[in-house]
Amino acid sequence: MYTETINKIKSMMESELQPMQMKKLDEVLHKVFAERAASGSSKKEKRNLIKQFIDAKRIEGCAKRTEKSYSSTLKFFAKSIKKDVRLIRTDEIRDYLLGYQKINNCSNVTLDNVRRILSTFYNWLEEEDFILKSPMRRIHRIKAPTVIKPALSDDQIELIRKAAESNTRNIAIIDMLLSSGIRVSELVRLNRSSIDLNTRSFIVHGKGAKQRVSYFDVKTKIEIEKYLESRKDKNNALFVSAHRKTKSGTYSRLTINSIEKIMRDIGAMAEIDNVHPHRFRRTMATRAIDKGMPIEQVQVLLGHAKIDTTLRYANVLQANVHHSHQKYIC
Repeated sequence: MYTETINKIKSMMESELQPMQMKKLDEVLHKVFAERAASGSSKKEKRNLIKQFIDAKRIEGCAKRTEKSYSSTLKFFAKSIKKDVRLIRTDEIRDYLLGYQKINNCSNVTLDNVRRILSTFYNWLEEEDFILKSPMRRIHRIKAPTVIKPALSDDQIELIRKAAESNTRNIAIIDMLLSSGIRVSELVRLNRSSIDLNTRSFIVHGKGAKQRVSYFDVKTKIEIEKYLESRKDKNNALFVSAHRKTKSGTYSRLTINSIEKIMRDIGAMAEIDNVHPHRFRRTMATRAIDKGMPIEQVQVLLGHAKIDTTLRYANVLQANVHHSHQKYIC
């Protein structure tokens, strides 16, 4: 770290220079020291910079999936630019993003995710004094068309439940996702001991190591009881694989990928496209808002830090909009 040396030089020159000259001196010194450090750094040291960033995010409670996304995106970026990440200019990052979209044929939503990760990384480099100023400051959010992602209709939900009716576990999973609105990553971490069937509630360990209370309906309680009664293993996990056993002979906890595949297969049997765990979460939010639940309470149930996120999750049914228009406008 060269910050101490720079501060010492500035302190010695403070009485000789005007404020604007001091600012320019600071910029020049940071640039020179950064270039010198970069020119003498090895590939291993450059990779270590990304590792330090990932470690910092892990300490802050970053989710495993987010951590993996950070790592893969930044490693691909560092490999593609073939230059020390501390010496990248704003125009070079813009060229990289344009090239990334062209090569991968990705949407603006995906490209903005890449931009957001790079911005987070460079903000961290600036905060840690690895660079003077983040080159991402002048690269703004990439706009994308707002696509309405439909919630499941009542008819579709019944078709999905019917397609899964022969499997008590899958029915319990569907009803839990639909009535509680929890994330699939939260679902797989649930234990039998964490569920209170009397109050129909449980503690959710959400993003950023935050906890919240979540709830489920009577139908879900009945299905969970049926499923647990059919279980012969002693695994504390609420939902386990019916086929894969651990070394101790007990069934293993279901993974995110397993549940996503189960939902896709059920959707195929029900002849409904895009059946995935997150769609049940969106459906729960839409239903709650359409039935009059205050948006702030929906936000709490979903575990959102910002209410804007909740508004993006929930689609107000057009039939209700039409009814309200006739009631209040016509």
